[in-house]
Amino acid sequence: MPKKPKKLILGLVGEIASGKDTVAAYLTKKYQAQTISFSQPIRDILDRAYLPQTRENMSKLGHGLRGEFGQDMLSKVIAEEAKCSKAKIVVLPNVRLESDIVHLSHEPGFRLVRIDCETKTRFARLTARRQNPDDKNKTWSQFLADAKLYTERHIRRLGKEAKYNLDNNNGKPQLYQQIDELIKKIK
Repeated sequence: MPKKPKKLILGLVGEIASGKDTVAAYLTKKYQAQTISFSQPIRDILDRAYLPQTRENMSKLGHGLRGEFGQDMLSKVIAEEAKCSKAKIVVLPNVRLESDIVHLSHEPGFRLVRIDCETKTRFARLTARRQNPDDKNKTWSQFLADAKLYTERHIRRLGKEAKYNLDNNNGKPQLYQQIDELIKKIK
């Protein structure tokens, strides 16, 4: 029987507003997971530069950093943080590119989890939650255009590589039940 890993690292892949942060928050609350975000270093740089944290600015900055310092630049940082974490479960709520997981995919406790949600539901959630300053007044056509940004274009293909799937179309109670079942299955 294969040995269970000491640390579980869950990479969450899903389209904009599919529920990645909701899954991460639940794992943190119920299982004391630590959340490590690929977008946090980018948000920090935008704040330091006094630029708004719009989806477009985040995509451009992430793409520029990857182009200048290597596609796996953020992956190296996040992988090291995940490995050094004292938490038994580490959750990475915004995996978008294959290069994001290149340094984690060989870790014994790494699992890629896809989160699915219908497009109209995602749009309603995005405009209601207002995570980024430009989300509040986002139009349907702008939302569809965001899905074509560099950081978003590869999500569906990467999601096909996930061995685990969560369906976030039926509300939080059903999502939470799926998360609990997933944790039981993996552990």
